[in-house]
Order: sequence, then C-alpha cells, then structure tokens
Amino acid sequence: MDWKLNKNKPLVQQICEQICLKIATGEFAPESKLPSIRETAILSGVNPNTVQRAFEMLEQEGIIYSVRGSGSFVSPDIAKAKGTVELILRQKALEFFAEMQALGLDTEQTKKYVEELEL
Repeated sequence: MDWKLNKNKPLVQQICEQICLKIATGEFAPESKLPSIRETAILSGVNPNTVQRAFEMLEQEGIIYSVRGSGSFVSPDIAKAKGTVELILRQKALEFFAEMQALGLDTEQTKKYVEELEL
C-alpha cells in the first residue's frame, strides 16, 4: 500500500480518501479484509490513533465494517467509496481550474492546454 500524505492537510481525511480510492480502483475488493489499524499506521507513518479515527469515520459512512476479533472489512456495496472518490476528483479539478484562472487563463484556454499535453 503506497501512502502519499500531505502533512499540511488533515491526516484522518487523507487516510479515508486513500482507502476509498483503493476500494474504488479494486485494490481492496468488496468484503476483503483491510490491513489492521497498527499495520496501516506503520505503512502510512502516522499514529495508530489517527488511523483508528479514520476507520471509525469510514465505518460510520458505511464504507467499511468491523467484526469484533477479526478486523475491518470493505463493505459489499462500494458505491459510497466510489462517490467519495468522485467528490475528490471534482474538487481537484475545481482547484486546478481556479489556479489556472489565477494565472490569467480562462476555462477554454485551460482546456486547450490540457488537451495539447502528451501525458
């Protein structure tokens, strides 16, 4: 599991977002067991209490569920995880276009530059 965390943004939110992304892309399949809180904390380089809060938030949203003594699992319905990823993508797109506007480009000019890129 590759973690890309920004220390200038709330870590709990980022952990939730990354787990949702991993669910939406199939890295974590429906009903699959997630790494433990301790393992996730080690892999991500954050405090286990932070990971615990993220898991609790994901459970409250119905994205994951826990089984006492067995761990945490991906919900069989991954629609909420996909919806979360969709919101993240929309927010990042809005931020990108706002940055381009601050540089003096309108939406059409920005789209043109993006289309011309060879990624």
